[in-house]
Amino acid sequence: MRLPSPLPHKKARIEIIPLIDIMFFLLASFMMVSLSQVHMKGIRVNLPSIKGVAQPTPPPLKKDYTSLRVDGDGFVHFDQEMVTDGDVTPRLVQMHNANRDVKVFISADKDALHGDVIKLLDRVQSAGITKVGYEIKVKAGSTGAPGAPAAPPPPGP
Repeated sequence: MRLPSPLPHKKARIEIIPLIDIMFFLLASFMMVSLSQVHMKGIRVNLPSIKGVAQPTPPPLKKDYTSLRVDGDGFVHFDQEMVTDGDVTPRLVQMHNANRDVKVFISADKDALHGDVIKLLDRVQSAGITKVGYEIKVKAGSTGAPGAPAAPPPPGP
């Protein structure tokens, strides 16, 4: 025979409220720790060299392109070397035959005519050179293209 227990029988329950409180506490703690981390930034330091020890010389930077420039008089310059009008196309063909992947950057002086630049571009394409870029340089102190609005002055201290 079974006798009932004088103690009331309770079923086990899982309380979720304290679990949520702990999870919010952990989340807030991790957020505060991640916000307080300092990003370490290094600075360049010129360390003294030891006398008598050979210092490695940096390799010279090899330019992998040819710069073509049209000046105000319509003359073409190959890397600062002026070339006569009749020698431009043969030199471009020679460059293309020596290296099929030759890269060419075309630039022009401010006083150069648009037609001279297009004529040079046509010569580059007729030589078979397909990797063509355009160099656009703005000199310090210049205001940019005519009619373009000037840049605002830098903010004061």
